[in-house]
Amino acid sequence: MNYLLGIDLGGSSVKAVAVTPRGRTLARRIESFPPEEPGRFADAVRALAAALAAEIGTVPARIGLSAPGLVAADGRRIAYMPGRLAGLEGLDWTAHLGAPRPVPVLNDAHAALLGEVWRGAARGARHVFLLTLGTGVGGAAMVDGRLLRGALGRAGHLGHVSLDPDGPPDICGTPGSLEWAIGNATVGERTRGRFASTHELIRASEAGDAFARAVWLKSVRALAAAVASLINVLDPEVVIVGGGIARAGAALFEPLARELERFEWRPGGRRVRVVPAVLEEFAGAYGAAYHARHTA
Repeated sequence: MNYLLGIDLGGSSVKAVAVTPRGRTLARRIESFPPEEPGRFADAVRALAAALAAEIGTVPARIGLSAPGLVAADGRRIAYMPGRLAGLEGLDWTAHLGAPRPVPVLNDAHAALLGEVWRGAARGARHVFLLTLGTGVGGAAMVDGRLLRGALGRAGHLGHVSLDPDGPPDICGTPGSLEWAIGNATVGERTRGRFASTHELIRASEAGDAFARAVWLKSVRALAAAVASLINVLDPEVVIVGGGIARAGAALFEPLARELERFEWRPGGRRVRVVPAVLEEFAGAYGAAYHARHTA
């Protein structure tokens, strides 16, 4: 059977999908690995690829992989990913997987956007950007049907736009960034230690805690300001919001819509659709498969 294998490497798990070139899903799997053990992610990727090939009964026609970090110019390796997944930088995935054809590598947020455009919330869109709200805030953008990558592969790091030049620096050195304003990593700091996660904060807000509600709505207002600004820069048809925080559903999307009523520029009354991601943890794997299909 002719199929594509898309693999998405995360901080502690590997997701994989076997999919036909037209997008029909044949199989999906997730494999966890201990992040504190260097190199285990590479073994987990190879084992998962072998397991899916055994399940389907043949090797894939093409393999694509997505991972955090900046992709090398040759498109086969992650060139820069400091502080996470020791051994990832420079690893040649074609050689590691013993693949007969080159395995193209894509940044994980870029891959998630491609997955959502191919099989998810923005099917067929040509102008779209994605924000993933989790521990940090990731992103990716497509304009005129082309994924924006930039000179070094940094394009799409939308979580690192600055909303407050006097704010604290984020991991990229950006002051008062969107990531600092709503990322899960800073919720303890933003709530003066009262909450350990954004989901705890939202639950308390919905239970009537006035402090929690004020902090949460301030975070959503920052998100709306960033979305409105990025709409002005990128002029999308669709904005996709994904990641663990997006699973809050109405608690996120209803106040976000209210704030966008105030902030968004809508020429001729046209508003941009803001939609939740639908492929969840497999978006990057679908995007990696799509990328493999369209890479020579």
